[in-house]
This record gives sequence, structure tokens and C-alpha cells, in this order.
Amino acid sequence: MKHLASLHPFFWKYRYRFFLGIIFILLTNYFRILAPQLTGYIVNLVVKSTNSSSHSSINTVEYDLLVQWVISSLAAQSLSTKVVWCSTLLLFIALISGFFMFLMRQTIIVMSRLIEYSQKNQVFNHYQQLDTNFYKTHSTGDLMSRISEDVSRVRMYTGPALMYFINLAAVLIFSIYFMFQASPKLTLIALSPLPFLAITIYFVNIIINKKSERIQALLSDLTSNAQESYSGIRVIKSFVQENAMLRFFSINSDLYKKNALALAKTEAIYFPSIGLLIGLSTLITIMAGGMDVINGVPGTSIGTIAEFVLYIQMLTFPVSAIGWTASMTQRAAASQKRINEFLQTTPSIQQSASLLKPFINKRIQFQNINFTYSHTGINAIKDFSLDVSKKEKIAIVGRTGAGKSTIAQLLLRMYDAQDGLLMYDGVPINKIDIHWLRAQISYVPQDVFLFSDTVQNNIAFGVDEASISEVINAAKIAGIHNEIEGFSEGYQTMIGERGVTLSGGQKQRISIARALLKNPSMVIFDDCLSAVDAKTEKEILNNLNIWWKDKTAIIITHRIFSLLHFDKIIVLEEGKVIEQGTHADLLLLNGFYAKMYASQQQQEGERSTH
Repeated sequence: MKHLASLHPFFWKYRYRFFLGIIFILLTNYFRILAPQLTGYIVNLVVKSTNSSSHSSINTVEYDLLVQWVISSLAAQSLSTKVVWCSTLLLFIALISGFFMFLMRQTIIVMSRLIEYSQKNQVFNHYQQLDTNFYKTHSTGDLMSRISEDVSRVRMYTGPALMYFINLAAVLIFSIYFMFQASPKLTLIALSPLPFLAITIYFVNIIINKKSERIQALLSDLTSNAQESYSGIRVIKSFVQENAMLRFFSINSDLYKKNALALAKTEAIYFPSIGLLIGLSTLITIMAGGMDVINGVPGTSIGTIAEFVLYIQMLTFPVSAIGWTASMTQRAAASQKRINEFLQTTPSIQQSASLLKPFINKRIQFQNINFTYSHTGINAIKDFSLDVSKKEKIAIVGRTGAGKSTIAQLLLRMYDAQDGLLMYDGVPINKIDIHWLRAQISYVPQDVFLFSDTVQNNIAFGVDEASISEVINAAKIAGIHNEIEGFSEGYQTMIGERGVTLSGGQKQRISIARALLKNPSMVIFDDCLSAVDAKTEKEILNNLNIWWKDKTAIIITHRIFSLLHFDKIIVLEEGKVIEQGTHADLLLLNGFYAKMYASQQQQEGERSTH
């Protein structure tokens, strides 16, 4: 339950609805509690009128003041008139009680929906604050489960569970008060099964809590499994692994089913047990009250027995809902625990307190940088040093896994180096405003990502506003305009999730257009032409030579672009700089770069002959 304490700020935020809801719950139950009293009065009145030997007066002191006023107002009326008026009042009381019940739900349930909305926004906002390393160590399915399933279970606590709990408290207070007023003896008899009910709830809730936590964890695994299968459906189909994936999903699904059924069985025993105890309470009340009436015990009447039966019936649903409410609360606590664990995760990349905003493209300095990925222990960068001047064009080349992409991640401060210093215009990167830094840089990642939106909106994603002419110009430079024009709806064509409807080369070029439209002072291209054919590559490179004339550019690639002039080429191998210089300088060294260039030229020559 301690995990649910983190919801207090939300209750305070929507306190007016919450407190109004409590008032409406009290009013609903106040008017409901009048019905048994009026019913008891009518029953006693009818019994007295049919029993000519009875000369006893009807005791109305135990009734509510409003009921006493109604009875005194009808004192001079005939029996039939009293019965008609009381029956009409019972209908009127039911209507008023129902109206306040409507208002109760409009405040408490609506409040829970507003809390759900705020909590989902809170979770989503926290998702966006977390660093890249977090997403490499957590599955997408688990993250989706927390923002959907877990938040929904918490809503069941902030809405229905809380409403029924307050309703139960109100019913118990009103009922027990007037029951004691009518007959302390019958009250104790009627409530005698409640201690057994409390013990049952206590032990069953422990079981429910453990099972709920287990089910939530299994549901998260199941969601992750399904999400990965949907995302990798093309790979699954191409390797004809549908049956294998189905078996894997079925195993996880079966485990979830067994645990869910075990919880359902526990609840199946629980709820009938509560019904049995409630029925037992009614039976004992009628038997004890009936014996007192037969034996002529003072202060007892048939009307009192009828009144108590109605009180017990009023208590039936709220008391039986204890188990349901407790189950929802326990599940919510388990879900909120998972949410809290996530919300208490602090990003390793923290916004600088100084919020400095230096010139990003003036001078960039890497000084003896060392970096190791914490989740794998791979030492990606070793003693890396580099000085980049304004408007310089730098190429970083090397084999796959040499550490090239890590340089880009460090430049964008997706990670912080463990050793060494990275500075922009003499300012350490950890003192620069992160949002300012990233706003000044256009980055085309190796793993291209497109949103399920129009082509135009995907290209314009990095800017607040962009005209269609600006979008088209960026697409032309990226060599994708003509193909977009050939789409069914041109720039308004919807792209499937993750760009599934496009080829690899089309996705790369749209991603390049997105970076170009941003028109930054610095660009980082991370192996973004790997899926482009030679002719299109040549077109794009010629366009880039003109476009980035006044910009600082860093190109990360495993290939050598002879059409581009680079002021400096850095050759990486296993995270270390093994060669650096201009294209001509490196060829003269006749080392790694020269061999790499010769091999590439040979492959291109072989392709051209075929």
C-alpha cells in the first residue's frame, strides 16, 4: 500500500472533485438510510392496525429527524393515507439517492480518468527524459505495459475502488448508528459474522497481492514478446519461423493463463464466501428478532426486524465489494510499484545547471576520450583525440564495430565519456544546455526511423514550421523528390509504421531530407547512404558538396567517398585512431586506409564490368 502514497499529489490536484465526491457519497447514503426506517414504521403501523389487542405505541425516537418530522406530519391522517404517502416518499427518496449517486460517479470516476490522463503524461514525459542506455536495457513491450496496463489498473483504484471503499464506510456508519438506536442486541447479532469476514479478507488479500504481481510481470513479458514479433514480422516470415514464434508466444501465454486462472479461482472462492456470511447474518437476525417478538421482549417489533433486514441488504453490496475493492487495490499497488520503480529511475545524462550556449560549430575538441558501454562492458572508444575547426569536413571511417557511431552519440551527448574531455568552443559538453546543443546539430542515424505519418510531416519533423516548398527543396537535395512525386498522394502519402512501406534507400533519403530541412550549423551523417545505389549516391554527394559549404560536417562511414572533399579523415580500429590525414596523405601511407580504398575500387570495377 505504501506504493500508492505517490498518488497523493494527484488527489490534491483534483481535490475539489474528490471532496465533492465524498459529499455526494454521504448524501446518497443518507437518503438511502431513510428507506428502512420508513419501511419499519409502515410495517409496525400495519401490524398494529391488524392486531386489535395491541395498544402499544410505535417508538419513533430511534429514527432520523427527517423521518420523525414526516411521521409527525402524517399523524392525523388515516392508515391508508399514511401508507400511500410513505410509499410515495420511498420512491422520492430513491430518486434523490439515485441523483446523488449520479453526481458521485461524475466526480469520483471522472477524477480517476483525469488522474489516469495526468499519470500517463507523467510517465510519457519521464520516458523522454531517460537516456539512450535505459532504452538499450529495457524492452519496448515492458515500457508499453507500464503506461497502459499498469496505469489502467491504478485508475481502478483511484476511481471504483476508492469510491466503493468510501461508500462502504458511509453505509457502515449510517447503518450501525441507526441499528444501535433501534436495537443494540440485534445489531451485535447481525454484525457478528463481520470479524470472520475481516480475517478472510486479510489472508486472501495476501494471496491476491502475490498473484497480482506475478501476473503483471508475466503480462509485461507477453507484451514484449508480441511487440517484438510485430516489429520483426518480415524477418520471421523470411526465415519461415511463424510456428516457432507461435510456440514461444504460446508458452508465455500459457504461463500467464495459468497464473490468471489461479487468481480467478482464489476470487471465485472468496466472493461466494462473503455472500455466505452476509446470508448467515440475515438468517441470524430474522431468527433472533423473531424469537424476541414471539417472547414479547420489550423494544422489539416486526417492523424492527424488517428494518434490520433492509439494513443488512444495504450492507450486502458494499461489504461484498470489499473483496473486489481489496483485489483492485492490491493490483493497483503492484502496478504502482512498477511505475514508481520506473519514475525513480534517474537519467545518467543530466541537464546542466549552467545552461551555457556556446557556438557549436566554431571548434570541437576531443581530448583523450575513453568510453565503455555500461550494459555490455564493451570498451568502444580508447584514448580518442580530435580537433575540428569551423566549417571543416571530417570523415570517420573504419570497420563495423570500430566505434564510429559512438563518436556521434558522444557529440550529441546521448552518452557521457568516462574519461577525457569533449568541448564545444572551449566549453565542456556537460555544461551546455542539452536542448540547445541538439537543436544546433542535424543527425542522420545509422538506424533510420520514420513515423507513421505523411512524407511531408516526416521530413518537417525537426522544425516547428516548414512550408511545402522548403520540404520539397530538402527532398531534392536528398535525391528523393522524384520518387515522392510518384507516390499515390505525393508528399501527403502516409508512411507505415517505422517506414515499412518504403525501401531502405527511400527511408535513408527521407531521413537525410529531414536533417537538411533543419538547416543546422553542424551535421552528423552516420553511414546514411548504405542502402542507396551508386547513381543516386553520386547525385546526393554532389548536392551535399554545395549545401554544406558553410557548415561543419562529420561523416561516419565504412566506405570511402571519393566525390567528397574532406579536410581530415580519421581511421578507427577497435576504438583507437590508427591513421589520420587527408585522402592523399593516407594513400601515401599505404596502410589500412589505402588497402580499404584499393579493395573498394576493385569491387566497384567488378560491378561496372557486370
